Amino acid sequence: MRLLLLALATMFIQQTIATIGRVVVPIISPAIIDDLGVGASLVGLYTALVAAAGMTSAMGCGGFILRYGPLRMSQFALVLVAAGLGAGISGMLPVIALGALTIGIGSTVSTPASSHLLSRYAPPAYAPLVFSIKQTAVPAAFMLVGLLGPLLVVHFGWRTALGATVGAALALALLLQPLRAAFDRDRDPAQPLSLSDFGTTLRAVLGDPALRVLAVAGFSYSGLQAVYSSYSVLFLTKAIGFSLTSAGLVFSTAVAVSVPARIFWGWISIRFLAPRLVLAGLGLVMTAAAALTGLYGAAWPLAAILAVAVLFSATAISWHGVLLSEVARLAPAGKVGAMTGGILGFTGAGQMALPLAFGGLLAASGSYRLGFFLLGLPALATGLVLAAGRAGASAAAPRGVDIPPS
Repeated sequence: MRLLLLALATMFIQQTIATIGRVVVPIISPAIIDDLGVGASLVGLYTALVAAAGMTSAMGCGGFILRYGPLRMSQFALVLVAAGLGAGISGMLPVIALGALTIGIGSTVSTPASSHLLSRYAPPAYAPLVFSIKQTAVPAAFMLVGLLGPLLVVHFGWRTALGATVGAALALALLLQPLRAAFDRDRDPAQPLSLSDFGTTLRAVLGDPALRVLAVAGFSYSGLQAVYSSYSVLFLTKAIGFSLTSAGLVFSTAVAVSVPARIFWGWISIRFLAPRLVLAGLGLVMTAAAALTGLYGAAWPLAAILAVAVLFSATAISWHGVLLSEVARLAPAGKVGAMTGGILGFTGAGQMALPLAFGGLLAASGSYRLGFFLLGLPALATGLVLAAGRAGASAAAPRGVDIPPS
């Protein structure tokens, strides 16, 4: 239990810092754009570069985790995030683009590494709750950046805001070093590294019916989450007539709700419903939340819009821990990091594809509503498949826990 709590706290902090590194540039981008004199469309390109690099690294990091250990790869991830943000401080667009790719690799590797480590210590019956607690690091990072980022920018400038994140990432990488002997003791220095790891991971995920459905869930659920994160504030301000302050309040409240929601769904998964059924229900409800968002109108009271935002947050932004715990349960022994990376490759694809599709629909029709209506359908289909029980085909597969809890 002591090592489980230590691993959970350590991985929570490292994923918080890694996520801050991933989102700090888009969140403080107005100041960066004004200072560099570039167009706002480059923010979308930056986000796409981060997602593309993350999708690639997720598929290929499994062998590295086995060879060097999850703690060492967590340190490596933090150093890459720091390097990418340091490149951004230069203010030179080609260097910033290179930094985006570096950040994408580092921030994505942090999740498979933490899953590999936690799978060793989390008792199977409590794994959904443990993984859900760890995944609250993501909304915690959003809230920290949203609160502290603008304050640093106003008082010290955007380069100082990036520099503070660089310092935090490097400091944490150093502080993790004393834990390596305990947390990396299962590493295999002889583990080969090969470009074929990408194909091996992809085939392993797609070849297992249960993991395949989880990959589709990661694609559709993360894509819908990205749609909400990218376009909900724009929808409220441009189509419904909200002020930016009011729209930001709605979004911030939604993100805050996702912290207890993630823990709640993890608790439900260990006490009342199988994780597969929890994921199914989340898919169905997030589809309804997307449809309700598309029905927003100028006559809607703030309380009603806020209620829908909370529903969206409690589902589309709160499924991660339950899904990752299922991946850990279904992964072959010793392959939790690799299989988690494979699933994250699909979530990254969703984060790229669905917002791009929303943008295409918006450009073609001029309607935000159509995007919310149509892009909830993949989550609906996934929820129905999970509810039908098809993801349970590999329930007897060996769990990815190869070292008993200490």
